[in-house]
Amino acid sequence: MDLSPAYFAMVMATGIVSLSAHMLGMSGLAAALFWLNIAAYVVIWLLTVLRVLWFTRRVLDDLVDHQRGPGFFTAVAGSCVLGSQFVLISANYRAALSLWILGIVLWVLLTYTILTAFTIKENKPSLYEGITGAWLLAVVATQAVAVLSALIALHWDQPYRLMINFFGLSMWLWGGMLYIWMISLIFYRYTFFRFSPSDLTPPYWINMGAMAISTLAGARLIVNAPDAPFLGSLLPFLKGFTVFYWATGTWWIPMLAILATWRYIYKRFPLKYDPLYWGAVFPLGMYTACTFQMAWAMQLDFLFAVPRLFVYVALVAWLATFAGLCRTLGAGLFGLMRQPLRAES
Repeated sequence: MDLSPAYFAMVMATGIVSLSAHMLGMSGLAAALFWLNIAAYVVIWLLTVLRVLWFTRRVLDDLVDHQRGPGFFTAVAGSCVLGSQFVLISANYRAALSLWILGIVLWVLLTYTILTAFTIKENKPSLYEGITGAWLLAVVATQAVAVLSALIALHWDQPYRLMINFFGLSMWLWGGMLYIWMISLIFYRYTFFRFSPSDLTPPYWINMGAMAISTLAGARLIVNAPDAPFLGSLLPFLKGFTVFYWATGTWWIPMLAILATWRYIYKRFPLKYDPLYWGAVFPLGMYTACTFQMAWAMQLDFLFAVPRLFVYVALVAWLATFAGLCRTLGAGLFGLMRQPLRAES
């Protein structure tokens, strides 16, 4: 009943760490995480469908809730990240195409359902209570569709290649516009309202992750420019905005690290497993992947040192979060096993 709508962030995080490892030549690690991610994706979908069937009212309440509603966008991003793995790691374009179509359908349904509900609902929370970094998952979902579109376009003949590249460009531009709208509200919430350690939830790392995936999408479009004349004519714009997104994401890293230090060390906020922590792992992996892809697309060889370092940061964060998940599942299973024993005694 209490399954977080944002649990597909595990698929996002595992997928992007796998792709980062693949880019940096760690093929064995990339393949292992790829197969693990397929299993996680299937299990989370199964649990989500069961939750919809058994607790429909609760799911609908979550969908229109300002705090939990944006978490549903992880289903879009998770599907598209897994689709990108199918393209780059296994060259399975049929599976990637299926996930791309599913991602687009979910994106349309969730975007217009959630944002419409937030607009017309009568009882709304204040900005202080309602907005979090999780709202930027809408940006991540949009850019994830753009990234997979750019990857799929390379394996279609014309005129479909042209059409898919145009669709990817449109999603990339819309994602950038959406980020500007949302980050303005989030930054306002940061600086003009009381901010306690409990307010600094892990999805605030999406402040950086949304820019990182925007960078990755821009870099993929730069690579595709020879196949689409309109991308070639926009090449200076694409390169400029890709660097702009990367620089913005880079700026967020020290800021978020300082706030995390303030939360866990200065304020001594307890550190325990929460599914939302996958939303903090994903940006670290995405920053690794986007920096590598941008450096390759724009021949910025001096930047390759960054992903070679950050891939280990992302991997350590993934391992720590995965260990927390295993510990939580183990404790829950142990508790269930003890119940019959107590009943017998």
